Amino acid sequence: MKKKYLLACACIAMVAALACCLAGCGNSDEAKAKNVGKLIDKIYVQERTSTTDADCEAAKKAWDALTEKQKEMVTGENADPGYFGDDTGDASADDPLNQDGIGEKEILAVSFGTSFNNSRVATIGGVEKAIAAAYPDWSVRRAFTAQIIINHIQARDGEKIDNVQQAMDRAVANGVKTLVVQPTHLMHGAEYDELKAAIDKYADKMTIVYAEPLLGEVGADASVINDDKKTVAEAVVAEAAAPSDTALVLLGHGTSHTANVTYSQMQTMMDQLGYKNVFVGTVEGEPEGTDAASIIAKVKDAGYKNVILRPLMVVAGDHANNDMADPDDEESWFRQFTGSGAFDDVKCQIAGLGQIAAVQQLYVAHTAAAVASL
Repeated sequence: MKKKYLLACACIAMVAALACCLAGCGNSDEAKAKNVGKLIDKIYVQERTSTTDADCEAAKKAWDALTEKQKEMVTGENADPGYFGDDTGDASADDPLNQDGIGEKEILAVSFGTSFNNSRVATIGGVEKAIAAAYPDWSVRRAFTAQIIINHIQARDGEKIDNVQQAMDRAVANGVKTLVVQPTHLMHGAEYDELKAAIDKYADKMTIVYAEPLLGEVGADASVINDDKKTVAEAVVAEAAAPSDTALVLLGHGTSHTANVTYSQMQTMMDQLGYKNVFVGTVEGEPEGTDAASIIAKVKDAGYKNVILRPLMVVAGDHANNDMADPDDEESWFRQFTGSGAFDDVKCQIAGLGQIAAVQQLYVAHTAAAVASL
């Protein structure tokens, strides 16, 4: 009887073990990595919920509990080992500017945001500090429009950055009477429209004025340019310091919004300034003719054998590091340029517009114009 009992127990154990393997046992490396991927996917969303704080904490705790081997196995719809594992710099060097005690006058610097810590400090932080230095009697605060990025920074680094609603609720709670909104966005695109719609809901709580985004008014077509575009064009070309025999390819994000004509205007501005070696492209290939294949053909036809790739973006974040410069991604612009076989040398400069002093002062000038309109 005892032998039959032991044999039955062994059979049950074997069946249970087999079922566990088939289902993905909860203690297996794969299961633990998969669980972290699910937790990352849960916070990779553009909406803040009542569980966001707890979800961010849970994802980081589960990641920290993984072995190095398990971390390399993390996958999900939007998850990979780099979500927590990539080193993008020291988050503690950043000031989220979410303090209370604002006072009655606030300048709210609104950015899309970036999870690349060093770039955030140098670009968005650089712009904010320049504005704060110019307006010591105003409180400068921050808001990001990308909740996905806010969640990433909070989960990985423990830094909490306000979204637009949180920043506006903070302003109301602090008794702000006059609010100047300074978007750090490049243009009057979809993100600018969305943030204005969100902030306009608070128009009955305080006086609100909007400063211009970096490149100012859009204009009707590619021929319409302005002094803002001239300032940025001169600043980025000077910073890039590309020799005359080298093509400087400036890579913007691109958009299907009607404001995409801004990229064509920037190309017009470059041509009018005599920067014949400068070519403006976009990650999204919108407007037409700004995709990688089109720009490669233009650079090749112009006879340049050496190329510098540099972002035409306020921050040097995911698009600059990955879509532009990733040497391991066959679809990156770096790989497409080198893979074309048409060029002798292709280099990348990973630096956002926001870290250029002249660009920071242009934002200050836009803020000044908004303050003067009050």
